[in-house]
Amino acid sequence: MISWPAGYGCRVLDEVDSTLDEARRIADTLSGPEWIMAHRQTRARGRRGRAWIAPEGNLSATLILRPGGGPEKAAQRSFVGALAVHDAVVAVTGRAEGLACKWPNDVLLNGGKLAGILLESFGAGADVSYLAIGIGVNLREAPPADAVEEGALRPVSLLSETGADVDPETFLTALAAAYDHYETHFVTYGFDPIRAAWLQRAAKLGQPITARTGTSEFTGTFQSIDEAGNLVLMTPRGQVILPAADIYF
Repeated sequence: MISWPAGYGCRVLDEVDSTLDEARRIADTLSGPEWIMAHRQTRARGRRGRAWIAPEGNLSATLILRPGGGPEKAAQRSFVGALAVHDAVVAVTGRAEGLACKWPNDVLLNGGKLAGILLESFGAGADVSYLAIGIGVNLREAPPADAVEEGALRPVSLLSETGADVDPETFLTALAAAYDHYETHFVTYGFDPIRAAWLQRAAKLGQPITARTGTSEFTGTFQSIDEAGNLVLMTPRGQVILPAADIYF
């Protein structure tokens, strides 16, 4: 039996525009980290302002917390979130086969996109006052292939790929418990153990990939992620380190 982690609040909403927007609205009223889950989102979004299609029965949730430290440390929690999603899937299905983490913020199942993670930080000064970690997981239904951009991985659902029919609130409990585990390690030991655990689960490590930024495209071998979480790519022209990009393979 998975228990809700101590110290984390939880609110479940029938409908909201976006759990990320709700996190921003309530941040100043919270005394500790809080998970927000919605059964329906009317204006869900993904990376770079892209629409996020979230059919009912899937998980749409955001964790809002006060991370402490600067933007680089806050950004590393995308890897904490990915590991938490990975382990939550294992917890509810009893299997790890076919699961992988795709840099920088997706979780794959049998080669398709199962989950996405989006971080938004806000506050004043050099430190991040609040960090919102938005997580969407296709539990019961995957968006249609024509709803994603050209070249993107096919969307898949937990139900279609494993036969496991898991409701969002049950999955949220497993996710919150897994996140608490990795967050504790991150705060206690730093990014190194998170980096090592993520690399053990990394999709296409040591294989050719293509990375596209807003202005450039690089094709090479996915070597690693560095101590900051940047992508390390070996191209015919030498090593390239990228803090942000879209990955294709």
